[in-house]
Amino acid sequence: MKEAVIVGGSGYVGGELLRLLLRHPEIRVVQVTSDSQAGRPVGRSHPNLRRATDLTFVPLAERRPADLTFFATPHGESMGLVPPVLDAGGIAIDLSADFRLKDPSLYPTYYGRAHPRPDLLREAVYGLPELHREALRSARLIAVPGCIATASTLALAPVVRAGLSADRPVVIDAKSGSSASGRDAGPAGAHAERSNVMRAYAPTGHRHTAEIEQETGATVALSCHSVEPVRGVLATCHVSTSAPVPIRDLWRIYRSAYASEPFVRVVHENDGLYREPEPRLLTGTNYCDVGFASDDHLPRVVALGAIDNLVKGAAGNAVQSVNARCGWPETTALDALGLHPL
Repeated sequence: MKEAVIVGGSGYVGGELLRLLLRHPEIRVVQVTSDSQAGRPVGRSHPNLRRATDLTFVPLAERRPADLTFFATPHGESMGLVPPVLDAGGIAIDLSADFRLKDPSLYPTYYGRAHPRPDLLREAVYGLPELHREALRSARLIAVPGCIATASTLALAPVVRAGLSADRPVVIDAKSGSSASGRDAGPAGAHAERSNVMRAYAPTGHRHTAEIEQETGATVALSCHSVEPVRGVLATCHVSTSAPVPIRDLWRIYRSAYASEPFVRVVHENDGLYREPEPRLLTGTNYCDVGFASDDHLPRVVALGAIDNLVKGAAGNAVQSVNARCGWPETTALDALGLHPL
């Protein structure tokens, strides 16, 4: 049994992580930190966990050593918190962006600060088991991907690896629900400002651009929109091709890439209501549904990726990566199915 600590556990990602770990047969959560909620039961911040645990939040200064330390902290905070965990022999799982990028020169561009530990950037393993399973098995530091990066990368990677992009830039249109902004989203997250919106909040320059380019090797033009649902990401990736690509070839490419993956489902139907990936069906699950279409008019492949941003886009990916790291079945504590209707 591994002992785990969650640092920064009062936000949406921290709550989702705790929800999953409380049902993990190989992990015991011994502490959850939050300076703002110190002394209060975790159920005050996460009412869905009432009576599921008697844990209370403790200040960060009282954090104890553990086998596994999960950081559900804002960007920039875990840069200084992770090194002592590694020095003490623990495994650090960072759900912020602080160790995702291999190139330290990108941090000033995308996060407004220089990275203090470029040596750890080289060591960190990007926590996407579908691409980095073998490296995760010996990782000391796991950098969990961003939600838009996860959906986009899993949708796009098979097409790029098959050589269909022909070195042309890939255009990605990503839509995400309100929980992706976090619990402290500010005025933009207020119901009166958020309800009924379809808002282009990052037409260019979104931070996940660097992750997607790093993981796929494509040159990416990413535009991001806020939409009405609370949960979910839908990434629509437009890949220009030199000639139309037959659908049968796309089936072969995606089946070859994901046939053995427990949490990636290829979705492309000829009829019905849910012919392509739909985030609503994935609420509360660790699945990523990927799909595709082929355009004969202007030769391109449209690759689609849908996830729950708090699960496969954050906490679920963290748990799946830890399962791979510790030699447990990757589906451990992650076997929930979606609801329909919802």
